[in-house]
Amino acid sequence: MSRILLFCPFFLALFFVSGASELVVAVSTEPPSLDPTTNAAAAIDLLLHHNLYENLVQVDARGELHGQLARSWEVSQAGLSYTFHLREGVRFHDGSPCDAEAVRDSFLRLLDEATGVPHPEYFALIERVETLDALTVRFVLRERSPAFLPVLALGDAVVTPIDGDLATRPVGTGPFRLASWRPGDRLVLEKNPDYYLAGVPKLSRVVFRFIPDPAAQLAALRAGDVDLVVEVAPEIASTLADDPGFQVISGPQNLVQILAINTSRGPLKDRRVRQAICHAIDRKAIIELVSFGYGTPIGSHIPSATPYYADMTWVYPYDPDRARQLLLQAGYPEGLSTTLTLPENYAFHVRTGEVIAGQLEQVGIRVQVELVDWGTWLGRVYGEADYDLTVIGHPWKLDPAPMLSPYGPDQRGYYFRRGWEDPELEHLLTLGASLMDEGARRAVYTVCQYLIAREAVNAFIQDPHRILVARRGVEGLAVYPLYVLDLSGATAR
Repeated sequence: MSRILLFCPFFLALFFVSGASELVVAVSTEPPSLDPTTNAAAAIDLLLHHNLYENLVQVDARGELHGQLARSWEVSQAGLSYTFHLREGVRFHDGSPCDAEAVRDSFLRLLDEATGVPHPEYFALIERVETLDALTVRFVLRERSPAFLPVLALGDAVVTPIDGDLATRPVGTGPFRLASWRPGDRLVLEKNPDYYLAGVPKLSRVVFRFIPDPAAQLAALRAGDVDLVVEVAPEIASTLADDPGFQVISGPQNLVQILAINTSRGPLKDRRVRQAICHAIDRKAIIELVSFGYGTPIGSHIPSATPYYADMTWVYPYDPDRARQLLLQAGYPEGLSTTLTLPENYAFHVRTGEVIAGQLEQVGIRVQVELVDWGTWLGRVYGEADYDLTVIGHPWKLDPAPMLSPYGPDQRGYYFRRGWEDPELEHLLTLGASLMDEGARRAVYTVCQYLIAREAVNAFIQDPHRILVARRGVEGLAVYPLYVLDLSGATAR
């Protein structure tokens, strides 16, 4: 008996350490496939990007690029070639080496039309891929593109072996490898014992449970059946924020929510009317009422947590008196009427639109709210620009060039660019898309953001937050600019 008592503390400690090495995560959506290179489903990236699959370069939680499989790289003076120096000793989960030849073959697979990648345009500029030695690979482009490196950080560009069925048996180089997948129930990842970074990952096992119902997710969290819930609704997170048993982790999800204004219609052609609309909007009130505080005010079409963001909320601060003055100057002393068309499938945008309608009413802009289904919104609003006002979100594209291109010279048919011109802005957008110097690009895009805000093309509302809720003791979680859940540094106790 004495021996059992003597060793009980040891066995108890071992039990808690081993138990703490597993993390159970509730997710709403099950991926239809496990291959992000041939299927665009966001759920694949959420579960596997950075966990099972890796890239040459990676975007960190601050939105900055750094090496992942590549330890360093050089860009030629002309910007037409990128030479990557790979880490030593990296192997795929099947044991094969991830060397220069493997990287070249991985991208040749993406360039092959037979592969069927969802976004071939991402790789269209690659003319050839060369191996210079066992750990050096060079990409030669047809024309230079500052957006090439960000593309290499996407889930579409993960480095994989060319053999095998990635859709059901994914193989990457990441800190976790596939243990099992039970469709309709769970996907299990286990620690990669041959991972090239010492001490990573800290967890031995991750279990993703597919629980589509938010109430069931919350019940599982409270019961201790799961340790972490991702994509939590703000109204639910607000009820847990003060609970000592849980922690709420949130940050900008890099989605630009805007009130889009059709500048070709009636009074909306007048910049003073658009300025009045911008001054009438109280972003902070919207964030409190719609996002329960989980949002960041923005004044730009670039999200707040990215390196290129410039704060332009000061251009048109909330000022209802100024809004009324601008309407008077524009010739509408009795106010005016307009229609706000909202996609009923997106409750978040509908709630935002309803709050905005009330704020516009306060300055004399009478708003008729029109709810339409998503198909109608895509066809009539987005496709034909048949609307006055609408509320929608635009996701970050990792580079300012594609994000701001709708305001440029080549996108005149885009749904919100109809009734205004700015040659200076068009020149700067063209320049920014070709500059290779990072400092110069940021300066150019700062000016671009000011010019767009000044013209009051749209009213920029918020960057809503992604929200994770975990039990106390789970650490190392972060919100990324991409739709990923990087668990390589997570711990649980």
